[in-house]
Amino acid sequence: MNLAKIKAFIKTPLFIFSAIAFTLGVLFWGGFNTAMEWTNREEFCISCHEMKDNVYAEYRNTIHYQNRTGVRATCPDCHVPKEWGPKMIRKIQASNEVLHKILGSIDTPEKFNAKRGELAQHEWDRMKANNSQECRNCHNFAFMDYSVQNTRSATRHQQAVNDGKTCIDCHKGIAHTLPAIEQHIGAPKEGAAVIAPSTPHSSSSSAPASEQKP
Repeated sequence: MNLAKIKAFIKTPLFIFSAIAFTLGVLFWGGFNTAMEWTNREEFCISCHEMKDNVYAEYRNTIHYQNRTGVRATCPDCHVPKEWGPKMIRKIQASNEVLHKILGSIDTPEKFNAKRGELAQHEWDRMKANNSQECRNCHNFAFMDYSVQNTRSATRHQQAVNDGKTCIDCHKGIAHTLPAIEQHIGAPKEGAAVIAPSTPHSSSSSAPASEQKP
């Protein structure tokens, strides 16, 4: 194709339409991904007082916020999948949270604590269903050096592998206050609620602080 034909093709409606569509597509995709990344920042997560004054305040006192290695797991690291498909699904699910923000379902500490057990169970069930994928972005049974773990941790982790368990089966309450609910191990809690998980699994108490290694 010579230069004259190229110039003639550039002036055709097909080329003009294709160029406009391509440009709009790039702008849309760039804007969409920018919006996704903007809403995946911790600053966005705690922009409402329901999160900042409750769960974020608790999280700041845990090993995932400050630790000996200086590696911090932020809100989106634990609650938003990194893979594109699961991330989109999670974003759609989050629209329900926006609705409850508007309705004021948890806009006071009293309302929040009244629903804490239910909210926590939803998140535990989500993490159970995806094999604790967000945890495994940093922690993985296959990469653990059991020889440098204390005896109890090494035994529990290897047993979890053999039993097909996932992180959230044992590690609850390591970033936020554990709700007053009964679990399958430990002493009975007077006045604690019994909440049945939506996916059948055995739950257990969170590991002590000495075992909560980032």
